Amino acid sequence: MSGNALQSGKDHTGENFPVASVLIAPRFRPPVMAFYKYVRFADDISDHETTPPDEKLRLLEEMRATLAGENDVSPEGLRLRASLAERGLSTVHAFDLLEAFRRDCTKLRTADWDDLIDYCRYSAMPVGRFVLDVHGESRDLWSANDALCAALQVINHLQDCAKDYRTLNRVYLPEDTLAAAGARVEDLAAPQACPALKAVIHGLAAKNAGLLARARPFARGIRDGRLALEVDLIQTLAEDLNAKLMRRDPLSEPVHHSKLDVARLFLGRLPVFAFNRLFTSRRG
Repeated sequence: MSGNALQSGKDHTGENFPVASVLIAPRFRPPVMAFYKYVRFADDISDHETTPPDEKLRLLEEMRATLAGENDVSPEGLRLRASLAERGLSTVHAFDLLEAFRRDCTKLRTADWDDLIDYCRYSAMPVGRFVLDVHGESRDLWSANDALCAALQVINHLQDCAKDYRTLNRVYLPEDTLAAAGARVEDLAAPQACPALKAVIHGLAAKNAGLLARARPFARGIRDGRLALEVDLIQTLAEDLNAKLMRRDPLSEPVHHSKLDVARLFLGRLPVFAFNRLFTSRRG
């Protein structure tokens, strides 16, 4: 099977959080977009509803081998390989993400919170680490980055919990948390969450708020002002969505932002960001 047949058609403008937005300086956009397109295609492969796991793993291995310079089969791998070589950047973050996509092909359940965070270590944290590397930022920021990226991933899992189960039989809600609340995986097939499942979702969102609290100082530590603004906006969007997930039922209620919501939150946060940036620069 050709990998092209598995492409979803989704691009960076349709993601839940900004990817390579206009806030990123133009000189940094090419490697970020090459990375995004590579990751987007790998994600499309792992999420395809009818392709057998063995075929998905074969296609992901082709992408890995191309990026590693072992073949020239994957166009996305070739573009990213050239972009990384041009900038002297490592392949490690892309390889970490491929590990998450390989797991998605065969691992359909999540044991507990630690299992979920271990998945985020490969599925989300490398994205932020790569963007920081592109900008030449300090690896001292990785801890805050990892907290934010894991929180974003958990938000996505909670938003899409019903869809992931119905279309892929994949459940990221921890099994021990479901069992403790008296909820079942099968509850995700209902048109709305039962009280037990709703309690699980709200409880996980409340736990996720702890990750977002750890991530809040992240933007202040970033030297590049444009990247700091993007991270601050992502943090703001995430906090708003997570608050919704602590109240709403994602099986039956909207828990995504419209473009108007994003603009409203951005404009409301911008003066605070500017003040914090000015205050930090004066202290420095």
